[in-house]
Amino acid sequence: MFYRKGCLVSIKFAGGCCMQEYVTELLRRWQLHPYVWNLIIVGASVLLGLLINLVLSFIVRNRKETGNQKVLKRSFFRRLITPLSFFVPLVIFDLLLPVLRMPAAFRRRIDHGLEILLIITFAWCLVRVVRIAQDFIHYKVDIHSVTDNLRRRRWLTQLMYIRRVLTIIIVLLTIGAVLLTFDTMRKLGTGLLTGVGIGGIIIGFAAQRSLGNLLAGFQIAFTQPIRIDDEVIVEGQFGIIEEITLTYVVVRIWDERRMILPINYFIEKPFENWTRTTSAMHGTVFLYTDFGFPVDWLRTELTRLVTGNPLWDGRTAALVVTDLKQDVMEIRVLVSAKKSGDAFALRCYLREEFMKAIAEQYPQYLPKTRAELRQESTSIHAG
Repeated sequence: MFYRKGCLVSIKFAGGCCMQEYVTELLRRWQLHPYVWNLIIVGASVLLGLLINLVLSFIVRNRKETGNQKVLKRSFFRRLITPLSFFVPLVIFDLLLPVLRMPAAFRRRIDHGLEILLIITFAWCLVRVVRIAQDFIHYKVDIHSVTDNLRRRRWLTQLMYIRRVLTIIIVLLTIGAVLLTFDTMRKLGTGLLTGVGIGGIIIGFAAQRSLGNLLAGFQIAFTQPIRIDDEVIVEGQFGIIEEITLTYVVVRIWDERRMILPINYFIEKPFENWTRTTSAMHGTVFLYTDFGFPVDWLRTELTRLVTGNPLWDGRTAALVVTDLKQDVMEIRVLVSAKKSGDAFALRCYLREEFMKAIAEQYPQYLPKTRAELRQESTSIHAG
């Protein structure tokens, strides 16, 4: 019960309370102008919403967390705090909307606009929640903590594509929900259903390439000819798959340039994937020496150079004579490494050490050019 100057105002707080009658009584007694009262309600909605947001942020900030919770907290503040700063005040304002003093027609317009804003901000929050889930899974599935990360890269590739598809679905549903708030759109919807079949065919022909890219994206996400962090050779360039979107793929070239390729490129054209099944690789080093070079000594030198070298994975270290050319003998060295970067560094190291050892121990067997000089006698006949 509420008493003021001998007047009794009945307030019912349980199911369907008479909030509007109570506020009307307060306005009559306090003699506030409707515009002033409306400004107070709007300001109270914003302040109360921000206060709830600050309290929630304070609780999250001051919780003691483990590694997983720390990642979630960091992702929460980076992704969700901004949309919540709009969504919560709008919810509070929607709850206080009945106590505003204004004409019924104007109230309906505000209610309609507020409904649209709530739908949009709620969809914004949903999109950010999906991003938070991706951040958490990305943390749990760390592709850099292990060398053979094939399975983890497969999960991340599928996760990235599914996240983008979910985002598109949320956006489309949001657009549909906003349009359905208009009475004219509801009436048009029944008539438009009859033309969906023909319209779908027309749109399909008009957007054939875009739909092809979308289907290629689904195929790549689940058959996975490429994955995030795969090492590939495309257009004669070595690079790493950095990003896979719904329509294109970003390849980071070795010199930090980015090559942007349409996603159906990896379905329609041949390319090299060096990490398709495993990250381990073999590398070759070719040497050219004179025919009399002692190959057995070079095999011993190879064993000495790779033993204990952190770049070598211990699987393969072989040396064979692969060809006898016109002037030189071709020697191929085959070594293995855990990943392509180690294989490249190991090949460079072996080239340098082999040439240094050959120049010191057997310089006479470096490649030579042989030529035979003959002096032909000429006879001079007197005329």
